[in-house]
Amino acid sequence: MKINKEGYKIIGVTGLMCLAIWFLGFWLIDSFADFMWFLAIFLVIFWFFVAAFFREPRRVQIHDDELIFSPCDGRVVVTEVVHEHEHVDCEMLQISIFMSITNVHINWFPVGGEIEYAKHHHGRFLVAWHPKSSTENERTTTVIRLKDGRKVLMRQIAGLIARRIVSYAKPGKHVKQNDRLGFIKFGSRVDVLIPKDSELFVEIGDPVIGSQTPIARLKRKA
Repeated sequence: MKINKEGYKIIGVTGLMCLAIWFLGFWLIDSFADFMWFLAIFLVIFWFFVAAFFREPRRVQIHDDELIFSPCDGRVVVTEVVHEHEHVDCEMLQISIFMSITNVHINWFPVGGEIEYAKHHHGRFLVAWHPKSSTENERTTTVIRLKDGRKVLMRQIAGLIARRIVSYAKPGKHVKQNDRLGFIKFGSRVDVLIPKDSELFVEIGDPVIGSQTPIARLKRKA
């Protein structure tokens, strides 16, 4: 399985730290005791665990202008109509997906279109399921304008552990549905806000797969 480029530095540094810890233990302990074998196994498992955070699975890109796909792997934690104030001042249907540390951490564009707005916000690091995490946590907001003029807003949110958000979104750029949007290191949460008259396909607690699971359908314009 491929490793995402966002993980190269962290994986390398973690590997060097594990080697340094092992050699320090070897130097401090007089004999190569059973403990050193245990330490070596533990450090190797830990390194592989860190590397697994940045795995990049091969997935077939699916395109359907009427469907909205999950932007990440995880589990649905919110489905509700809210009044969104950032950039779009209207009521929208919010679908929030929590990414655990065991999920793939890549994020994808749930729809295709032109990026109208992209902004990074500094903030707090509340647990990702906290109601205020969408507005108070470290986050990035991306708004995609569809061909028919409707807008879909996507928000990458850092959590208690995830402290690094990567977004490739740039205003004016045209993107395809299920292209890579970015990466949230060590999991967290992604909010998708769509037109409130959309047909919802998921419920709270449902597992979803990024770029593969349709989570809603846009209502056809007359």
